[in-house]
Amino acid sequence: MGWSPLLEQSALELAAQIRARAISSLELTRLYLERIETLNPRLHAFVRVHRRRALAQARRKDAEAARGAGTLPPFHGVPTAIKDLNFVRGSVSRFGSRGVWIPAPFDCHSTASIRAGGFVILGKTATSELGAMPVTEPDIHPPTRNPWDLTRSSGGSSGGAGAAVAAAMLPIAHGSDGAGSVRIPASLCQLYGFKASRGRVANAYGLKDPDILYSCGPLARSVEDAAAMLDVLARTDEFRRALRESPRRLRIGVLTHSHLAPTHPEIAEGVRRIAKQLESLGHALDELRAPEGTVDEFLPVYQRQLRLAPAMLPWRLQSVPRWLREAGKQVSAESARSIQRGLAKRVLDSTAQFDLCLTPTVPIETPQVGAYDGLPAPEAFARAALLGVYTATSNISGAPSASLPMGRMAGRWPMGAHLIGRPGEDALVLQVSRQLEEVLPWRHDWAPEALRA
Repeated sequence: MGWSPLLEQSALELAAQIRARAISSLELTRLYLERIETLNPRLHAFVRVHRRRALAQARRKDAEAARGAGTLPPFHGVPTAIKDLNFVRGSVSRFGSRGVWIPAPFDCHSTASIRAGGFVILGKTATSELGAMPVTEPDIHPPTRNPWDLTRSSGGSSGGAGAAVAAAMLPIAHGSDGAGSVRIPASLCQLYGFKASRGRVANAYGLKDPDILYSCGPLARSVEDAAAMLDVLARTDEFRRALRESPRRLRIGVLTHSHLAPTHPEIAEGVRRIAKQLESLGHALDELRAPEGTVDEFLPVYQRQLRLAPAMLPWRLQSVPRWLREAGKQVSAESARSIQRGLAKRVLDSTAQFDLCLTPTVPIETPQVGAYDGLPAPEAFARAALLGVYTATSNISGAPSASLPMGRMAGRWPMGAHLIGRPGEDALVLQVSRQLEEVLPWRHDWAPEALRA
């Protein structure tokens, strides 16, 4: 199977062609299914492929398009996939675990929103077990590998989604993010990933916790695609519409180094290059001081979150999720809430003078597959947590944030720049992301694995 020009188009461009009947959803679905069949044995991005159902969905989309495009949703007929931490009607959810097996008779809220957005769901993408680790290496399948270098991780916990979009197995994908799980794979796979303000996207399972850490979000190759998928997930039209306007002149805080983790020199230099681009766009930049805090302070909050994740056979969990869940039993809801709110105040106080903040997404070199194998659970988690020291702050504070591509380390491994807004100002993060996308185009730089299918 050779390269198709359709793969170079954005998800919204593909939807426009389907509405105009220049291409069919069935044609497009078959193209991506063929790529999954070819590439997934190397990348392990998908844990389940719903081939027959996807083709039937695509035929229905084409019949609807033939009847008239007036009321068709924004992504009508475009293929995507759902992370395996979410329910898809008629499919089994494993949560990346040998200890979880949940046949789903209904869609979760996020999946239902994605269906309503017009997507054709091709299957389910890989996640780390219970979404606990920032690398996707569960026991139920081989590790998910990075399309830029098969010896390296695609990140996690939305590592399957990241690998699938980077390898052109999907034009856009659904992920979820509890400490960086959308933005870390986006950074490592040269994609755009967005985490909305807390509560802006309804919780997939209807949970009303005002301090919840995680939210669903997109991994995409363009800012506009990501904004439109956010609209779908939030059941609004404000995010894509916001891109029609340019941001005002902003005061942006820049942080290249943190006491929580060493920052690779090439990554720090990449952030400085992005800062210069923002300055050339008319924004005022100043130094941002990292808020005080440690990973150990945040750990009880994270342990409590993992304690609430489903595990029917907890003795079959991998060592890190099992350790996190056991420790989480000792953390009360009140204690976790108090710790998180204290940390959130520190984060928000440190950034209050700025409209936006700029940091690395991931401060360290892309880890090799298996980098944390064989280590005691606390040590494995501590080492892996270095990937998320910048991203987790937004989950703690509830602020919107995005990772966007900013080049490749040693010419091989993608690096991400992290934009953080004030809570509720998601549109501003998207607008500045769009400004940077226009001067730092990344859409047509394809991973080696994408071109081998």
